Amino acid sequence: MQKLGNFKLPNFFNYPPYFTLQPVRETREKQVQLWKELILDYCKSQKIFIVGLQDDFPLFSNPVIERSLSHEAKEVFLTALVTEGRAEWMDKHHKKCLILWLRIQDWANYILNFVKENGLEDSVMTVEDIRSGIETRGSELAGIDRGVLMRALRLLEQKGKAAIFKGTSADDEGVKFSA
Repeated sequence: MQKLGNFKLPNFFNYPPYFTLQPVRETREKQVQLWKELILDYCKSQKIFIVGLQDDFPLFSNPVIERSLSHEAKEVFLTALVTEGRAEWMDKHHKKCLILWLRIQDWANYILNFVKENGLEDSVMTVEDIRSGIETRGSELAGIDRGVLMRALRLLEQKGKAAIFKGTSADDEGVKFSA
């Protein structure tokens, strides 16, 4: 089985037709589904939040079989993720895509569970501590995209589970969690 770093690639990754958009509807639906799962799994395992259509994203080419996805194919696969709510275009020209291997609601739930499991209710943390602090090392929160984190925190704030405090700079914004 081929690997990309420590990530095991699925068998279809070595099948040249999967790097070309398939004309038969049923085949294309299967192809799109496989690519959606691959993109989500890879991004989650590598903690990648942003995929650019122009970028040298490792999944979009396979040097072993000398195949690469066309611009159209990349856009089809990412648009399918957007349609499912698992990604969002970051610009109107569809050049960059924010990948949500967890939806914002799921991130909010993850944060709340993390806070409860680690006894952090009624404590204040900075946004940067959540992204890169000792408490979150080894968790899904380590290295989380700041925009995704802020959206999840705002959702928790709307539900009365957190209060966001503005700091003098973006680096010292704080959050107080309540159970």
